[in-house]
Formats: sequence, C-alpha cells, structure tokens
Amino acid sequence: MRSSFTRGLAAAVMLVLGATSAATAQTYNLTLCGASPGGLWSLLGAGIDAAVKKSFPGSTITYQTSGGGLANVALLDQKKCDLAIIHDAEAKAAITGRPPFKAPINSMATIAQLYTWAPMQAIVNADYAKEHGLTKLEDIATQKLPAQIVLNRRGNIVSAIGESMLNAIGASPENVKSWGGDVQYAASGEQGDLMRDRRADILINSLFVNHSSIRELASAIDVVLLPITDATAKKVVDEWDIQPFIIPADAYKWNDQDVLTVTVSAQLFVRKDADDKMVTDITKALTDNVAELQGVHKAMAPLDVKLMAAAKAVPYHPAAVQVYKDAGL
Repeated sequence: MRSSFTRGLAAAVMLVLGATSAATAQTYNLTLCGASPGGLWSLLGAGIDAAVKKSFPGSTITYQTSGGGLANVALLDQKKCDLAIIHDAEAKAAITGRPPFKAPINSMATIAQLYTWAPMQAIVNADYAKEHGLTKLEDIATQKLPAQIVLNRRGNIVSAIGESMLNAIGASPENVKSWGGDVQYAASGEQGDLMRDRRADILINSLFVNHSSIRELASAIDVVLLPITDATAKKVVDEWDIQPFIIPADAYKWNDQDVLTVTVSAQLFVRKDADDKMVTDITKALTDNVAELQGVHKAMAPLDVKLMAAAKAVPYHPAAVQVYKDAGL
C-alpha cells in the first residue's frame, strides 16, 4: 500500500512539475518596428526585449529600424512586424485616413502607453525675442514677423504638428514667407546648428524637457521658451487628438515661467488580430518588469503601469485590457 501510495504521489508531483515546466518554457521570437538606431525608441526596444526575456527566458524581441511611426503603421498592417512603436498623432492620422495615408488603417490595437512627455518646444534666440518683444508664439503672427523658423524634417509627424501650431496662430508657412521670413525643415540634429549659426530664429520640435540638444544649444547662445495660448493649444489638441502639456518654470535655468504647449505620446501596438495569449504574455511581461523600461534612459523614469494603461488614441487589445484589469486598473 505504502509503495503504491508513494508511486502515486511521485507521479502527481511529476505531473505538477511538468505542467509548471511547460508553462515557463514558453518563448517568443517577435519583431518590433521602431525608428532609427541609437535613439530612444531603440533603447525602448532593448527594454521591451529585457522585460520579455525576464518573464519568458529564451525569448527574443528583435528591434527593426524603420522610418518611424508613420512607416510602422503600414509595416504592422502588412504583418511585417509583430509589435510597433507609434506616436498617438500618427495612429490618429492612420485611423482617420488623413495624409500621408490614402485611406483609414484600422488594424492596430494598443498594448501599452510608453511616454506622454515629449512636448513641442518653441525655442527662440533670446536676442530675436528681445528685439521683437516676443512673449508668446502668437506674437509672430500679430507682428507679421519675417522670422526664420525651423521645423523637423517633412514626413515626420512632429513637423506636421509644428505646422499646425503655426497655422493655429495665423503664421502658416505661406504667411511667414509673405512677411519675408521662411519655414525650413531639418532633422533634429541639424536644427541646433541652424540656430547657433543664426540661420534660424525659432526652433519648434518635440523634445524631452531638458534634452541634451537643448542644453547644448543654450550653452552656445541665449534662448527663451515661448508658450502658446489656451486657444491655440485647444486647436492643435482637437486636430491631432493629443494632449496639452505644461513645461514647468524650473525645467531650465534660463526659463522663469510655466510654459503651455502640446505633447505627443508613444504607444506600443499589435494588430487587432494578434494571438490573445501572446498579447497577454507580452503585456504581463511589461507590467511585471516595468523597471526594465524605466532603466533604459533617465527620461523614462516616470513610466508606471497606470500610465501604460492610460492611452486613448487607439483602443487596447482585449487581452491587454484583461491584464490591466487583473492589475486593478
């Protein structure tokens, strides 16, 4: 009897251990569409890979470089990647079919919001601001200034949002040119050079607060940060379904006021038809190991599970929703 009982107990233990082993043996080999190598999104890709590896040892999330969020919408839709990082404004453009999209793309579902703190910052040469008495961005249009303005390169969503800000204040690129000024388009790395060389008076770009490029520019020339009015912010927020943002007065040594602007956020997406178990497991890996994402860059320190669950641009995948509900959100 004892021998039979012992054998039965041993079999039961082996069955439990086998089930546990099978559960933990799950691995994933997925592709994540990001942007250019070396930027924050590539760091986030490494953080997502680390989080998934921690929960599912042996898994790999391969970071695939691309043209950025607009390109990632199409890549995800065409099943050329399993996961994709896309800005909220880019996703909004896709689901509404606005340019550069020729028709609505509705194949995306959110897994997690990654950050909401990449505000549009209007940085102005302090001498230019003093000469013209600029206290807010709207003053450009009020005075019809022949300003030299630089936005991000064409095809980048923050360039389009920058144009929307100018349109909202009555200083469209066409108007600026008619006043004797110009609106240039340049990659982030070139914008600082244009400002330092006095080839641009005003830079408008989406950058993390106290970004190294801003510190470098402020160490070379005196600059000021211009706010926008509530009315302007509302126009841009309504157009792009993004959020208003306050850059605090103490964010920069050379700034002494809270600055109202708008901000873009970034989300991690899958396809709506993605496998439920995969979505559950990846979402759970991220919520269980959020420190892996926080650690990729000091700018990611504010990320927490509550923020991951707070995206509004595109509905969450149902499997991700359940993970957040189970977490009490």
